[in-house]
Amino acid sequence: MNQRTSLVTGASSGIGLDLTRTLLARGDHVVALSRRANARGALEASPRLCVLDVDVADAAAVEHAVARAVELFGALDLVVNNAGIFLARPFTDYTPADLAALVATNLVGFVNVTQAALRRMAPRGSGHIVNIGTSLAQQPIAGVPSALPILIKGGIEAATRSLAIEYAARGVRVNTVAAGIIDTPLHAGGDKRALATLSPAQRIGRAEEISAAVLYLDSAEFVSGEILHVDGGAHAGKW
Repeated sequence: MNQRTSLVTGASSGIGLDLTRTLLARGDHVVALSRRANARGALEASPRLCVLDVDVADAAAVEHAVARAVELFGALDLVVNNAGIFLARPFTDYTPADLAALVATNLVGFVNVTQAALRRMAPRGSGHIVNIGTSLAQQPIAGVPSALPILIKGGIEAATRSLAIEYAARGVRVNTVAAGIIDTPLHAGGDKRALATLSPAQRIGRAEEISAAVLYLDSAEFVSGEILHVDGGAHAGKW
């Protein structure tokens, strides 16, 4: 495969950090975005890596970051919409502030990044967008009440299918990885034995397993509109 340029959001920790390192190891040029990417210092400087402090809810900042990726590396081949927050609580306990935060990062961020990417990809007739979602959008779990984030992530799954059809003739693919419980800082304070019971595989997933799914989708050139579950079988039903 020729050297590619990839852009990853939420790149300073967890899945985004592992994915950034995986893409660099593949030989990609990578633009890594996060609200505090440089402050965290998790990514080492490299001629093939551009780290930018960007809030994906800020459309102007996203547009600048995508333009910077093309300016530095000449094109944009892969975008991974990984930035997101997850708030699990009973539906009537969600506050207006919770709703605003979820919409800003998970929905507006998705729209901003995807629009900016498509504006570059469609005219050149190639590109791939991968969204990181949750298997809870298809298979909710009684012990994890999370209707608001599911509302947004489920909508992005629908948008994945719609965009895949809208842009197929223009050479752009759109897919989603629906992740189960993954061992990231998001769950650092949780009971990992209890979290393991949320999958029939009886374990927590690893960030590199999500990265592997993204690499598969990026190499599978006839796959678009796919919701690829990486959750130990949790989406399959009751266990």
